Amino acid sequence: MVKAYELRTQTKEDILKTLTDLRKELAELAVAKVTGGAASKVAKIGSVRKDIARVLTVYHQQQKEGARKACAGAKYLPIDLRAKKTRAIRRALTKEQKNKKTLRQLKKEKHFPLRKYAIKA
Repeated sequence: MVKAYELRTQTKEDILKTLTDLRKELAELAVAKVTGGAASKVAKIGSVRKDIARVLTVYHQQQKEGARKACAGAKYLPIDLRAKKTRAIRRALTKEQKNKKTLRQLKKEKHFPLRKYAIKA
């Protein structure tokens, strides 16, 4: 069984080599299943598939991490690296856009400020 923490210490080439080995093993196990091989081989198919998934997960995590480092100072991030959130939140106005006021509104606030009243207790 392949451990994720062990994969994270390996290089890209080693991870891909592990992946090809696991895929070959899965193909052999599938042949054994069809030809009526041992029960232990048939039972091993599930664990090999999970190992492949584990290897691919670590590989994609490393790819994404590398892409993040490459785009660190860029003005725009690629779509797959941006924060997902929700569609509505992504399309909402920014804080600056929300707080912007028209020239007319600024003049009105300047010439007619809110009156301050001192209430005697």
